[in-house]
Amino acid sequence: MAQQEKIKAIGLFSGGLDSQLAIKVIQQQGIEVIAVNFYTGFCYATRNRRVGRWGKTSTQYKARESAADLGVPVKVIDVSQAYISVILNPRHGYGSGMNPCLDCRIFMLRQAKAYMEQVGARFVFTGEVLGQRPKSQHREHLRLVERQSGMEGLLLRPLSAKLLPPTLPEQEGWVDREKLLAIGGRGRKEQIALAKSLGMAEYPQPSGGCCFLPDPNFARRLQDFIDHYSKDAVTPEQIMLLAVGRHFRLNPNLKVIVGRDEGENDYLAHAGAGQWQFTTIDHPGPTALTVDPLTSEQMTWIARLVARYSDGKREPQVRVQAQCGAQSQTLTVAPLSPQAVEKFRL
Repeated sequence: MAQQEKIKAIGLFSGGLDSQLAIKVIQQQGIEVIAVNFYTGFCYATRNRRVGRWGKTSTQYKARESAADLGVPVKVIDVSQAYISVILNPRHGYGSGMNPCLDCRIFMLRQAKAYMEQVGARFVFTGEVLGQRPKSQHREHLRLVERQSGMEGLLLRPLSAKLLPPTLPEQEGWVDREKLLAIGGRGRKEQIALAKSLGMAEYPQPSGGCCFLPDPNFARRLQDFIDHYSKDAVTPEQIMLLAVGRHFRLNPNLKVIVGRDEGENDYLAHAGAGQWQFTTIDHPGPTALTVDPLTSEQMTWIARLVARYSDGKREPQVRVQAQCGAQSQTLTVAPLSPQAVEKFRL
């Protein structure tokens, strides 16, 4: 395909198989690709990195590593603060949890369009596959997202392009439609075969994604937080706390988070500086954090909760230290039974 100038395109890039394949397909047409990865803060990999699990597993690290393998630059854009309003006020509703999939795509594509205009690119492309995801990749949903993001005609989905109407890049000859693909449905066999044909020896295994918004446990915690505080109180820091540990609502005015492992305990200790923290003294055990004022009775209950999740849970008495800044006291308590805590779990 003859070109008068080097065409530049923006590829939305998660680092996953589909977005890698989309870049490969567009690169084969001699187009300069810039990969864009959005940091939202709602990702298991980011949570795991924050609590010291699995080393460098953030989506940004994976995206940079994958982009380097493809020979393309990657621009990571932090949208975590602006993204909260998308989560809390979705025009098109939620999926299985508090995942506003359509509003999410619209938001991301608006950001991508702004960056496209900033760097002088001609169009945006994604690794979306028609019919792959039930909430956001049906034909009518793809059209809605394209229209409401302001990307009509300028959004190319190279893996499913032949199943969709021609876009401006195809009509203008910037890309050759005949070299695009017609992949559809929820299976991944065609993508895996394509990866092998393109010489991709290593690639991430297809999965359900990294976002924890569809998780019903997280959705329940987030809704509880909104119900007892307000939407205005939701911050990126609060989002991460909601994704860490075991959560208990003792009453409308008292919420407790209990760490599940060493990494979460360290994270809670750091995130809760200046707030009440509870730890066992004589047995290995969790760190518990509460962000509310405490009565003496409530402190005893939390100490018993912490003892329940410590190695001393079968002992008749366990010593627990409660500390908030310069305030500190030791409580000797009987661990709660499993049945006593379940009705308070979020």
